[in-house]
Amino acid sequence: MHFGLDGKPDRYGNKTEMIWMLLLLSAISIAVYFLIKYLPKIDPKKTAGYSAETFKKISFALIIFLSGIQFFVINSSETGSFKLDKMLFPFMGLFFAYLGNLMHSIKPNYFVGIRTPWTLEDPDTWRATHQLGGKMWFAGGIIITIATLFSPAKPGFIIFITCILIMALVPVIYSYFYYVKNKK
Repeated sequence: MHFGLDGKPDRYGNKTEMIWMLLLLSAISIAVYFLIKYLPKIDPKKTAGYSAETFKKISFALIIFLSGIQFFVINSSETGSFKLDKMLFPFMGLFFAYLGNLMHSIKPNYFVGIRTPWTLEDPDTWRATHQLGGKMWFAGGIIITIATLFSPAKPGFIIFITCILIMALVPVIYSYFYYVKNKK
């Protein structure tokens, strides 16, 4: 039921726990899909409708991603080991690269994207931040995928965490400085 960083199980469970976990992951997948698909209808400001096609692509990618995680869970229960560094990290890298490829087409909204006070306040800041963020997420996702596939577990984990931190922090910091610079 749980694996350590080395990929070896450190907690075992019965089949009922596995079934419940898979049902929960399936329910989360379906709920996330419908939430993102119907965001334009529940958005109080009605800005999410401008990115409806992009939201559909993101929701489909989330279904694929969560289904992949279910596959990894089933595979790990069958094999008795979980290759976090060779299975999950590269898969997450591809997911980030895909999201980065879509990020430039997300219009300002309160639900999806890099939502800082500055990007929500100014459409130009939103656009510039998402253009930079999209490039960083795409490049970071590719780096994560390649680096975690071809490096040992511990260096791969360090590369994974470093890329995630850079992909998360740089666009947020950039959005602030872009907003302050262009506000004048």
